[in-house]
Amino acid sequence: MENRRCEMFPTMLVTILLSLSILFSSTQAITDQVVSSSTSNSIVNQESKLETYIVFLKKSEGMVSAKPEDLDNWYQSFLPAVTTSSSNQQRLIHSYHHVVTGFAAKLTKQEAKAMETKEGFVSAWPQKVLNVKTTHTPNFLGLEQNLGFWNHSNYGKGVIVGVLDTGVTPNHPSFSDEGMPPPPPKWKGKCEFNGTLCNNKLIGARNFYSAGTPPIDGHGHGTHTASTAAGNPVPGASFFEQYNGTAVGIASSAHLAIYQVCSEFGSCSESDILAGMDTAVEDGVDVLSLSLGGPSVPFYEDSIAIGAFGAIQKGIFVSCAAGNSGPSNESLSNEAPWILTVGASTVDRSIRATVMLGNNAQYDGESFYQPTNFSSSLLPLFYAGSNGNESAAFCDPGSLKDVDVRGKVVLCERGGYSGLVYKGQEVKDAGGAAMIVMNDEFYGNVTTASLHVLPASHVTYADGLSIKAYINSTSSPMATILFKGTVFGVPYAPQVAMFSSRGPSLASPGILKPDILGPGVRILAAWLHPVDNRLNTTPGFNVISGTSMATPHLSGIAALLKSSHPDWSPAAIKSAIMTTANLTNLGGMPITDQFFVPVDVFGIGSGHVNPTKADDPGLVYDIQPDDYIPYLCGLGYNETVIGIIVQRPVTCSNSSSIPEAQLNYPSFSIKLGSGPQAYTRTVTNVGPLKSSYIAEIISPQGVDVKVTPSAIEFGGGSSKATYSVTFTRTANVKVPFAQGYLNWVSADHVVRSPIAVIFE
Repeated sequence: MENRRCEMFPTMLVTILLSLSILFSSTQAITDQVVSSSTSNSIVNQESKLETYIVFLKKSEGMVSAKPEDLDNWYQSFLPAVTTSSSNQQRLIHSYHHVVTGFAAKLTKQEAKAMETKEGFVSAWPQKVLNVKTTHTPNFLGLEQNLGFWNHSNYGKGVIVGVLDTGVTPNHPSFSDEGMPPPPPKWKGKCEFNGTLCNNKLIGARNFYSAGTPPIDGHGHGTHTASTAAGNPVPGASFFEQYNGTAVGIASSAHLAIYQVCSEFGSCSESDILAGMDTAVEDGVDVLSLSLGGPSVPFYEDSIAIGAFGAIQKGIFVSCAAGNSGPSNESLSNEAPWILTVGASTVDRSIRATVMLGNNAQYDGESFYQPTNFSSSLLPLFYAGSNGNESAAFCDPGSLKDVDVRGKVVLCERGGYSGLVYKGQEVKDAGGAAMIVMNDEFYGNVTTASLHVLPASHVTYADGLSIKAYINSTSSPMATILFKGTVFGVPYAPQVAMFSSRGPSLASPGILKPDILGPGVRILAAWLHPVDNRLNTTPGFNVISGTSMATPHLSGIAALLKSSHPDWSPAAIKSAIMTTANLTNLGGMPITDQFFVPVDVFGIGSGHVNPTKADDPGLVYDIQPDDYIPYLCGLGYNETVIGIIVQRPVTCSNSSSIPEAQLNYPSFSIKLGSGPQAYTRTVTNVGPLKSSYIAEIISPQGVDVKVTPSAIEFGGGSSKATYSVTFTRTANVKVPFAQGYLNWVSADHVVRSPIAVIFE
């Protein structure tokens, strides 16, 4: 019963969970003239060993203010001289001018090694290849047309959101510029589409994956994420006649700039990612959205972290996917503290297919196939595994050919050698009228709305056991399925998605990650083409899942906040999002995971985003780019690799180095032994000029938390206040970690910081 080898979770058309494995591609040598056999073989052998290296350099004093063309000439001096005319392969791939000092080039291992002797060289490594990781979600997030924060922020008007992904489908109505003003004067970007496909909505489009060709999305991922962040309203959107409504991006009046850095297969080279980020900074974007990533590495080996630091130095907010490797702990991507790391949650929407039994018991399941002509009359109910055949219990291919299921509702178990839809095909081929799929114990309450081939419902493990018990209790079990379509207001939403990556952070355990949750399960947004077999006379929309889908929601919210508070730094926007997050679901209970188990801070981070509250946080924890340097020193990084990240020489000393938990972050993550630990934080008042706050402490189990001072006041003088927090272990608890919260409470605000304590 435990065999799940061939099962697809969730079904491909409904959910895309893209793995974060590292892929490597070889470089094809090119020769264009006839040479002698031995010379030709030598050249081909040499070129077949070429790899794309990212080379990091340190500017001399004379190069600090160098123009881009001067930097390019300097970069060329590092490349090996090509003496053979038979080789016409372009060695230099990308030159970086803004987020990093250096370039990407095709080199052999020996050529990269030879560069180490040249003045200004810092390091070089072969690039890694990373992977890419809505009608209702604005309402679910509390954004209402012509009301409140959405209206107050002008829907992100004047803000430019840069999306690094698989490209875009430019003629999709989500990217229409109806009602859009021209881009702001600061915009310097380009459009690589022919004709007039770019407009006042889609103001820029560049291709770094395949230079010289338009950035047409051949995957769908980029079109989906871009429209989620800032798509124009499109009435009449749906997916197989469900999720009907107006599809609209979170920041629907913001401009979009597209940077294709990934292939049609979803693989994304580090050199292209850095080139996209570098160009986006030069172009003048305000927000960068990256729904891609790789496994945890030190920040100086993380191209996204390096590029993001260059972006925040220019005041650009960076939002990235946490990864789809949950529910395992320590599975995060994009852990740098200057990045908003976004986990995924469910929304309060279900595609309901309710099983009704002959005893009138009802069990809510799910199915995207919602037939309108299926009778509500009870039919005979049959458990496929009643004969003791395990394969038949799973409804594996061919397992029901000798079983009498004609005209019956067939109960199948999840697992075996077939996915959910293929189980239905087996039931249909055997003459079954309908199917109920019950979860196994591992998947528990995590059900999937699949595009079944017959009337079907996917129910939880517990409900499946109840249905089995009913079958065994009567000689004539009966059942039917009631198809109720799209149902809103599911009270246990949001839940942390099963696939959403969890902390603690491996790269920096002293920073609590992920930062925030956003909608990422079954998100409807723009697609390359209609997926429901309709003619291309209607816009394409698709429903997919992942932290990739959660990320553009947060990117759009950051754009709204940027429009509402143009003077806020990236760290201030991030703090506002984190300290105002929700910890409870729509039913007023603590947020759980999809197994209905309460989640810890390594799954939920600061909580689920609440855009309206983020617009008025009361206090923010601000961080300037230079504030990260003592933190990086405290990580034990040497001055050379810190220089790669911050793009200038640094000096680490005992006086300039701080522990990770001392960074002015809106959360606390500490490893606590027998001795007390104390840290300080500085808050900035962005609320009423005259206000007072009192510290409210929810102490982690076995830990005493003392805050000094316990009250802070603002009265027209300084807008900043500093406090210290001392953590002291009070008991030998038998748990590996504990969590709590520090809230600063005023008459109008609650500014919440989660606390994670790992016991040593």
